Amino acid sequence: MDRSVSSPSLTTARRAGLVACRSCGIVSPFGTRACLRCGSRLESRDEASLQRVWAWLLAGLIVYIPANTYPMLRTTQLFQTSESTIVGGVVELVHHHAYAIAAIVFIASVVIPVGKFLVIGYLAVLLRRPHGQDPHKLHTLHTAVEFIGRWSMIDVFVVAILTALVQFDVVASVKPGLAAACFALSVVFTMLSAQAFDPRLIWDRIKEESPR
Repeated sequence: MDRSVSSPSLTTARRAGLVACRSCGIVSPFGTRACLRCGSRLESRDEASLQRVWAWLLAGLIVYIPANTYPMLRTTQLFQTSESTIVGGVVELVHHHAYAIAAIVFIASVVIPVGKFLVIGYLAVLLRRPHGQDPHKLHTLHTAVEFIGRWSMIDVFVVAILTALVQFDVVASVKPGLAAACFALSVVFTMLSAQAFDPRLIWDRIKEESPR
C-alpha cells in the first residue's frame, strides 16, 4: 500500500482539532456545535451513519424486487390489455430492433440500481473494520454512486410521459403499473442510503491500521 496513505503523519481535520461543515464546507474549531456560516449542526463523525446506510439500502432492495416482478406499464388497445415488466420491455424493444433505447432502459433500470446496491454494500461492509484500500478510490466510488443515482429515474419519467400523452379512451391508453411506484421508491431509498454514508469514516479506518 502507498506509504503516503498509511503514514501516521497524515494530517486530517480531526487530528488538527478542526471540524468541517458538511453543508457549506467551512472549517471550525473542534467542539463547535453549530456552523458559524450557515448554522448547520457540526459533527466530527456521524457515528450512526452505517446503521442508516444499511436501513435505507435494505428498504431499497426490498422494493426493488416487486419493481422487477410486477408490470411497469399497462397498455390498452381496442379493449385488449397487455402488461410488461422492466426486463420484458427491454426484450420487446430488442425484438423491434430498438437497440439503443433498449440499452438505455436496461442500463438505467437494471445495471445502475444493481451497481448501486453492490457498491454501497461493499463500502458499508468494508468500513466495519480496518482496511488497506486506497481511500481516494473509495471516496471517488462513493461520489460516483451519489452522482449517477438520479439517472435511475429515467424509467419512471418515461412511464409518466407515456401516461400523460397516450390517452385515447378505448382506442389506446397507457397506465403505470405497481412496478413504477416500487421502482421510484427503490431509487429514492438507495439515494438516501448513499447520502447517509459518512465518507470521513474511510479515513478513520485507514488511520486505525497505521503503523505506530
